[in-house]
Amino acid sequence: MNITRQKQILEFLADGNERSVSFLAEQLQTSEITIRRDLNTLSERGKLIRTHGGATRNDLPFVPFTHKSVIHTQAKKQIGQRAATLVEENDVLFLDCGSTVLAMAPYLKTFRNLKIITNSLPLIWELREAPHLSINLIGGELDVQRQAVHGSVALEHVARYHADKAFIGVDGISLKNGLTARSETEASFTKALLANAEKSFLLADLSKFEQDSYLKFAPLSAIHHIITRAGLDENLVQQYREAGCEWIEA
Repeated sequence: MNITRQKQILEFLADGNERSVSFLAEQLQTSEITIRRDLNTLSERGKLIRTHGGATRNDLPFVPFTHKSVIHTQAKKQIGQRAATLVEENDVLFLDCGSTVLAMAPYLKTFRNLKIITNSLPLIWELREAPHLSINLIGGELDVQRQAVHGSVALEHVARYHADKAFIGVDGISLKNGLTARSETEASFTKALLANAEKSFLLADLSKFEQDSYLKFAPLSAIHHIITRAGLDENLVQQYREAGCEWIEA
């Protein structure tokens, strides 16, 4: 185990940007096999999140929305499109500030009668030219990094409403620890959405599975449907189904 090299890997990831295996191998002048071994070790220690072809940091206090929105863009687009097919006219929707949930926006514009309750500023902007949709912006404190509204007032706002469906994202999901988040603020907000919705839909690319952030905030039973891409080990998929989650692939 090369502690110095692993420390250098974390330094390359410190800005919150995803780094590829090939990039790290070139910068650290070692083989890609060695880098993959280091990344797996660091992932097991909870220091980073393995992605397809690389890694991102797991122990940052937050990941800026502008960064999250450009990771796994194709997967998020397909997941967002699939999620929108589960929406029905006249639905009342909770939509959180996750970048994968944001990918639903282009496909929601085709509906004629939806009520959307959200704390996401980018989502509001995307839907600004869809006047036939009813948009309810949650009030509270602005989180500039997340481009969203949070806080106690936001929780009170959510509690006033009942939605047919809640579409959410998480920082991590695992069979052992359920849903996890990087901050208490986001965890409490997501819990409020789940508590006030008839059905819950988790949108997640494959990098989120069997990854735990530091704060456990809800069991798997809080999620009725998981929408993701194909590719997760079938044994894991079966275990998620047995835990009560309907598995939907985009």
